Amino acid sequence: MKSIKKVLIDEKGNRHYWSSGDLQTDLGILKEEDIKNAFGKIKSHLKKEFIIFDANFVDKLEKLKRGPAIITKKDIGYIITSTGIHRNSKILDAGTGSGFLAAYLARITPNIITYEKNPEFLDIAKKNFKDLDLDIEIKEKDIYQGIDEKNLDLIVLDLPEPWKVLDHAKKALRNGQFLVCYLPTISQVIKLVENSKDKFLLEKVAELMEREWYVEGLKVRPKSQMIAHTAFLVFLRNI
Repeated sequence: MKSIKKVLIDEKGNRHYWSSGDLQTDLGILKEEDIKNAFGKIKSHLKKEFIIFDANFVDKLEKLKRGPAIITKKDIGYIITSTGIHRNSKILDAGTGSGFLAAYLARITPNIITYEKNPEFLDIAKKNFKDLDLDIEIKEKDIYQGIDEKNLDLIVLDLPEPWKVLDHAKKALRNGQFLVCYLPTISQVIKLVENSKDKFLLEKVAELMEREWYVEGLKVRPKSQMIAHTAFLVFLRNI
């Protein structure tokens, strides 16, 4: 898929993503030349008005192909802010999936390595990285079998059995740095925490909820839909 260049929002609030060529919508056609030159607002051939602006990184991510379920933005943001990573940090992400976490991390530091053992997911991630113009090292590798890298500042695992990685992670992480595990169920959390004793310091277990609000004049209320439980985040510190 071609990289998204523009985002258009119609009068109904629907978003349309444009890469090239004319854009056909149920509110009319917008010509390529008009889209290229538009700033702020644009009208279709049916005189329907659209808001238009340049696509940013987040907009481009929204239209990428997805394989397995992705780690959500609320969880990614919490991982970034809780681990203190910076532009010189060296990070390993295992269980690449569609590559969304690795893509966000690569915006902070170029030193990203990601492991994925499923060939189908590997191909999806490679294509997504290319579409985002990101140079991320991706390995077809099962992290349960070991970690090649040393002196890492962060390891993030999106895997069903992260306790199998504890010994490998301890050797690969620098002292005081984080192993973060993304786990859907509390039973996984319990097993991980129990197995991590004497190897890691349990910094915290967190679950994040995200609720948007509807605001229009004096009409103010929480939206009925919210992003509730996605997973538990377990933060372990190498000691």
